[in-house]
Amino acid sequence: MIGEGLLDIRTHKIASQRLVGEPLEIRTGEYARARLKTNGEMAIDNSGLIHGGFTFSLADYAAMIAVNEPYVVLASAKVRFMRPVRVGEELMAEARVIQVEGRKRNVEVKVSSNSNVVFNGEFMCAVLERHVLEGASDNQDKER
Repeated sequence: MIGEGLLDIRTHKIASQRLVGEPLEIRTGEYARARLKTNGEMAIDNSGLIHGGFTFSLADYAAMIAVNEPYVVLASAKVRFMRPVRVGEELMAEARVIQVEGRKRNVEVKVSSNSNVVFNGEFMCAVLERHVLEGASDNQDKER
């Protein structure tokens, strides 16, 4: 396993590893691997079912660090939840950049638990020239 300090993380630098995952491997513009250890705070009921948003968040994070540009954002996603996740499961996400077109990146992501696929999807990412919130308050004021 590669430690976080050895990874060249250029985006989402302060993302909570407890909530979105721990980066394990990054090949900028090509591939990333991240894991998330599920816990009771993520459960939505007494049976220990994990809210799907945490699985999606891990997949999204893996896609972002696969692109690994400072200002990358999610534009759209087509996803499929394959099976439920329970408290205590360790999720592993693998993201591969499958297409580059200008500032667009299509990223294929698979999330597994104990070698069983629980989620897969295709994420359309956009690489921006500046932070998505830069100038956002000016735009909101104009819309009012």
